[in-house]
Amino acid sequence: MTSQSSTGRRGHQPAGEVGLRQLLESAQANKANPAQGSVDDSAPTEPIRVIPSRRATHRAEPAERPARRPISGPPPQRLNRTVLKRAGIAVGAVLAVAGIGYAVDWALCSGQVPRGTVVAGIEVGGLDTAAADAKLRAELTPRADRELPLRIGDVQTRLVPTAAGLAVDWDGTWARIGTQPLNPLTRLASFFAARDVAVASAVDDAALDRQLTALRVHDRPSVEGTIAFDKARPVAVAPVPGRVLDVSAARDELIGNWITGITLDLPVHPAPLTVRPEAVDQALHTVAEPAVRAPITFAGKGASAKLDPEQIATVLSFVPDGQGGLGVSIDQNIAVGLLAPQLVATEIEAKDATFALTGGKPTVVPAVVGDKINWPKTFEQFTALLSAPQERNGQAVYEKVEPKLTTEAAQGLGVVEPMGSFTTNGFSGPSGVNIKVVARKVNGAVVKPGDTFSLNDFTGPRGTAEGYVESGIIDHGRPGTAVGGGISQFATTLYNAAYFAGMEDAGHTEHSYYISRYPAAREATVFDGAIDLSFRNNTPTGVYIEAVTTDSEVTVRLWGTKTVEVESVTGDRTKPTEPTTVKLPKGKDCIASEGAPGFTTSDTRIITDKRSGREVYRHTRTVKYDPIPVVKCE
Repeated sequence: MTSQSSTGRRGHQPAGEVGLRQLLESAQANKANPAQGSVDDSAPTEPIRVIPSRRATHRAEPAERPARRPISGPPPQRLNRTVLKRAGIAVGAVLAVAGIGYAVDWALCSGQVPRGTVVAGIEVGGLDTAAADAKLRAELTPRADRELPLRIGDVQTRLVPTAAGLAVDWDGTWARIGTQPLNPLTRLASFFAARDVAVASAVDDAALDRQLTALRVHDRPSVEGTIAFDKARPVAVAPVPGRVLDVSAARDELIGNWITGITLDLPVHPAPLTVRPEAVDQALHTVAEPAVRAPITFAGKGASAKLDPEQIATVLSFVPDGQGGLGVSIDQNIAVGLLAPQLVATEIEAKDATFALTGGKPTVVPAVVGDKINWPKTFEQFTALLSAPQERNGQAVYEKVEPKLTTEAAQGLGVVEPMGSFTTNGFSGPSGVNIKVVARKVNGAVVKPGDTFSLNDFTGPRGTAEGYVESGIIDHGRPGTAVGGGISQFATTLYNAAYFAGMEDAGHTEHSYYISRYPAAREATVFDGAIDLSFRNNTPTGVYIEAVTTDSEVTVRLWGTKTVEVESVTGDRTKPTEPTTVKLPKGKDCIASEGAPGFTTSDTRIITDKRSGREVYRHTRTVKYDPIPVVKCE
């Protein structure tokens, strides 16, 4: 019950009495109605002591001051205990309900994928594990065989994950998905938020490395800054940075995100630049512009050669100097090509000594010492001329060039008489043209003691540019045509001349089938760059080759000092073989032939000393000729 108001009378009670009455009334109210109190009845109570006021009397309150409201209710200590007790009961009830809910949720979710789980964009949370696995495999497995779009800088490309050694690691993926969480807060949060799980990848490292290497084709090297010329005007070219695939980061990107199927941006590094941008401007103003301000002249013997500014520009180029700057490079080949024609008349070509037949005897034609421009030495002054402000005149540097065979050396070669000679005939038309061309080339050749003469090496290529024409050849045992056909007749003539001169055979090849105008087992064929004829001068004196032609025959004669006599003995023809018949369509590629049988024969060369007649060498060579096929053009 509440205390009585003091509005009826204005008397005052001691403070002690008011407080005591209120406490007693509050205690009685709590006992009468325990549900409305908050103090524990079972708690022991202390005896109430009345503390008398220190003042026996009190002064009256001012009339206008309102009376104080008596204090009621239980003591603060007992009130706090009541509140705590009720709170504890409520918390306990909540925990009990939560525990029951946790147990029920655990039981219901057993065997399921944790709630809210999303794998590579596929929702599997709450599904039975087997069903979730089937769903993931059905949707993710095909992605490994689909083309994956890639972007490398501004380049669009694609790859197939399986070809790059990428696939789903199912055990690893399920390890990431995990089982039902024990943490109640995690379980509670799963009702409101999704949990993204990344797919684990199985990787074939070798296959992925090969794919990453292949992607390096899209690297773009930096374009260094340089100086270009617009005719005679130098122009600064700004550098263009390139890019290089960041292989390590690209590897991580592919492994981690290929399963998404979306375009992946593969990381790149900027390709390095070795020339500083300011170095380009420096080279422009200090090197390029002065280089083309005026012509450069080289004085020769009795003439001069000039490079105008536009020509100078074609000779110059600028390259990184390795220290961040640009260095100038001079193309001497281009410069010589421009200057040499202007000074060619001032040079003297070196000429070897040779021989001429006068009155049926060889005489020495003196050698000529050359006087040629040494262009490398001449261009040692070119860099200084490029930066010269006024006089830009240089001097061509000449030097003597000794011939390979001097006059004195030729006179000491002992070329005084014929050593061996041979003549063949029966050619005409295109073959005759080719034989005359090669004879003019070989005529006058000198073979020093111990040297080897190679027909292919001496003549070089035998094509239309050298004056040869298309003529008959032997192609796989059948007649055919090719540029240079007929040279084999000259080769046979040269071979026999060297044969009877006693030269050492250094290599020759017979025709595949026998040609009646040549001596059996003592003939030779050649083919440009493939089949050669060569002999070695095994005498202590030199050999001079004379080659002359008429309209139908060619003669080759070797001059030197004759010390031996040579005899040829031809063997019998044995083991005959009959020809086959070949039918070809009519046309240019078909040359009819009546054919001829093949056979085997031999040749024995016997060499004797000229003075004593003693045999010094004997050698037998056996040759098998194939039958000439019968060719019919139908």
